Order: sequence, then structure tokens, then C-alpha cells
Amino acid sequence: MKIFATAVIALGLTASALGAQAKDADKPVADGGVKVAGWMGRIDPQAAKAGRNISEDKVISMGSGFHVTSGPAAIYWNPANTATGNYIVSANFSQTKAAVHPEAYGLLIAGNELDSPNQHYLYFVVRQDGKYLINHRANDSTVHKIVDWTANEAVKAMDASGKATNALSIVVEPDKVNFLVNGVQVNSLPRAQVDRGGPGTGTSGIAGVRVNHNLDVHIDGFSVTPAK
Repeated sequence: MKIFATAVIALGLTASALGAQAKDADKPVADGGVKVAGWMGRIDPQAAKAGRNISEDKVISMGSGFHVTSGPAAIYWNPANTATGNYIVSANFSQTKAAVHPEAYGLLIAGNELDSPNQHYLYFVVRQDGKYLINHRANDSTVHKIVDWTANEAVKAMDASGKATNALSIVVEPDKVNFLVNGVQVNSLPRAQVDRGGPGTGTSGIAGVRVNHNLDVHIDGFSVTPAK
């Protein structure tokens, strides 16, 4: 009887989870596309397999930065923002509306072959519940979990109106890679752990941003600068 009851509960939870996912399906954005000069985008492989397209996201210039209204989750980059050696990538992210579920936004570095099935990059993102994540995408089908979702007081959770602003930075130094939120270092990894392509090469590549699905995020102050 206990086994039967457990099975029923499990089925109920599964149904609830599927229902929640259905309610939070990708919401294509009208008049979409990446409309910031020099920038391009690519949606996640899972979304592409489901028939989604980068034209269902909308990226436009706004003020001194740019604004992302996402349907499917995607990455965005300008090939001119390619970094090697020691460098700092930074940007300010303002989530303007609450998401149905905590969804992430943040920076990517070491982007290579971003338009192929062998795409690979490291990403550092935060979400509205005050947590951050560090992952490495190795190709269309493989993502390495480096630091799972972790709460940190430096990450500003959304307020009562559903808004939150977080300044993110990734600092690549000779022996380590530091991850900062609002000026506070939340993690530091040995560079060798990130240099999957070999010392001094695995952190080289395009820098850009990542925005998960169904988000409204303004990005300002994006920069790639040399580090000492």
C-alpha cells in the first residue's frame, strides 16, 4: 500500500511539473531578431529541436546598451569582442519583469565555433532568487556543470515589482578565473580547470551574454578589457 501511495504521489508531482513546464513554454516575441549592429545570436539546441528560432527573440539598441526580450533561451555575441590572455568581461543586467520560474542571465567567455554543433563556451549567470551558476557548454549535446546553483548575498534577488539589477564580471588572471557580482567575488576557479583546450587557450575566444527564456533584460556597460 505504501509503495502504491508513493507511486501515486510521484505521478502527481510529475504531472504538476509537466503542467508548470507547459504553462512556461517559450513565448515567441513579435517583430523579433537580433537588431544590434555587429551582434548575432543563437538559441539553445533543445529549443531549436522544438522548432524555435532566433527570430523569436528580440534584441534592440536602447540607451547606452541593448535590451533583450527572449522567447527561447539564447546566447548573443559580437565577434569583435574576442579576448585572449588576461582580461575582464563585465556588464550590468537589469531584469525588468518577474519570470514564471527563476530564469538566468549573465556573461559568457571563451566562445568558439558558436555557429556550429561544436559550439563551446563558459557561462556565468544569476537568477531572480539570488543564486548564481557556472557552466561550460562543450557542444550541442553536452554541458559540464562546474558550480551548481548557489545562493550568495551579493546576488540581488528581484524586488516586489519583479525587478533586479546585477553587475557581473569575469576576471581571467594568469592562474585563476574570478567571478564577481556587484563587486563581490562569489567564486574563483583555477585557470587550468577552465582551460579545457590547454593552458592559455581554453579561456580564449568570444565574450558575450546569455539570456534564458521568457525574460525581459536590459544590458548596459558591456565591456572587454585587458587585465594585469
